[in-house]
Amino acid sequence: MAKGMGSARGSSGATVLALVLLCVLLHGEFAESAVYTVGDRGGWSFNTANWPKGKRFRAGDVLVFKYNPKAHNVVPVSAAGYNSCSAPRGVRALTTGNDRVTLKRGTNYFICSFPGHCQAGMKVAVTAA
Repeated sequence: MAKGMGSARGSSGATVLALVLLCVLLHGEFAESAVYTVGDRGGWSFNTANWPKGKRFRAGDVLVFKYNPKAHNVVPVSAAGYNSCSAPRGVRALTTGNDRVTLKRGTNYFICSFPGHCQAGMKVAVTAA
């Protein structure tokens, strides 16, 4: 009987060790994430398309969009939506004025869908490694 308990205890120890390692790895991944305010001090506004230049983004980094919600919004779109300044029907716009978006690997596209705003430069494409 002691042999059986020893086996269970060893298995339990391995499980605890695996959980601890998982927590350390996850903590390390999140600890490296950075938070960026789109447009820096100016916030999410016109002519932010060049804002990402010179910055290195990683998947998991967070973009914060600060703006007046009565005048603007943020809509995640595809490359086609970005280029044509159009949001797909039914897409949910972010409208709090202090929206946080976690970047996915690849290029992440955002526009303001208020009439004429995207065409006037209120859009941004951010590529995350």
